[in-house]
Amino acid sequence: MSTAIVVGGGIGGTAAALALAGRGWSVQVLERAPEVADVGSGISLWSNAVRALDALGVGDAVRAQGMAEVSAGIRDDRGRWLSRTDVATLRERFGAPVVIHRARLLDILRTALPEGVVRTGVSVEAVTADGAVVHAAGTSSADLVVGADGIRSVVRRAVCGEVAPRYAGYTVWRAVVDIDEQLTEFGETWGRGIRFGFAPLADGRVYCFAVYNARENTTGDFAEVRHLFENWHHPIPALLAAADPKTVLHNDIYELPALATFTAGRIALLGDAAHAMTPNLGQGGCQALEDAVVLGRLAGEPGGLARYDRERRPRTQMIATRSARIGAVAQLSARPLVALRDAALRLTPTSVQLRGMADVLDWTC
Repeated sequence: MSTAIVVGGGIGGTAAALALAGRGWSVQVLERAPEVADVGSGISLWSNAVRALDALGVGDAVRAQGMAEVSAGIRDDRGRWLSRTDVATLRERFGAPVVIHRARLLDILRTALPEGVVRTGVSVEAVTADGAVVHAAGTSSADLVVGADGIRSVVRRAVCGEVAPRYAGYTVWRAVVDIDEQLTEFGETWGRGIRFGFAPLADGRVYCFAVYNARENTTGDFAEVRHLFENWHHPIPALLAAADPKTVLHNDIYELPALATFTAGRIALLGDAAHAMTPNLGQGGCQALEDAVVLGRLAGEPGGLARYDRERRPRTQMIATRSARIGAVAQLSARPLVALRDAALRLTPTSVQLRGMADVLDWTC
């Protein structure tokens, strides 16, 4: 039986373990966190990701977390529509997106794994191309090592050497909140160098995020974030008021430069370890799920890792580039440029928006 060690027990790593186990591999996931905690933010799963989850056998469980009747689009800070998304056509053309809490998605994936696959509290120190993994509990080896250990990946060093992530120029605060109102809209509101997004979850809570231009490593204070948005349209101030500062997540946004390869020897990278991207297309986790399915399909075949690299690297790097461009437009701060951006959004037909999404959302296994 072929063996695999997956470094990192997040969404991509857990999905890869599930894909490989489904193909008959003996899999072990090494996760440095001491326990699986119910923390985190929401995640948008577009139709391409839901199809990947179908391939993993958990698509229906994830779809059950979706909202049936929603509207979507982009507004300005006074609440005026800049762009409306034709949700009915989107659902018919590509399939319905699902917004879910990351902890819930991880729970669905981990529940589908065989017992004992995930080992927590094990940090990996080094990996070599021949499949050796040096970790806190000793040294292990496998036929395949999957680097799913995020943007600061240890595994990536064995594939590409040291690669420094690039700061995108903006920072984000994320929260999942309860408010006394049932929301049926998801989308973003764009200002000048600042924006806010929210999406209802199936359990009645709301995932929301605040983004603004800032210098790298600016600590900030959540009270300041509330102040920035206090005059924005409903329900943004209410969502921020409901957020618990103790559980709000604050992160600068980084991306990876395009890697020359995702594989070396017995190692394959996936998710943020391979192609960390800005979140502007909502595709970071979606691409990790695609990676997992493709790796599971190809890893056991002759030349499979080279084929995985050829299949995944161009697609993920195209999406990362597009996401960065959208972020640059969304974060414009000069008043004349913002006015031009907003006018362009108002004039762009929905049909054009949908056609632009096709090469991202039409992916199939």
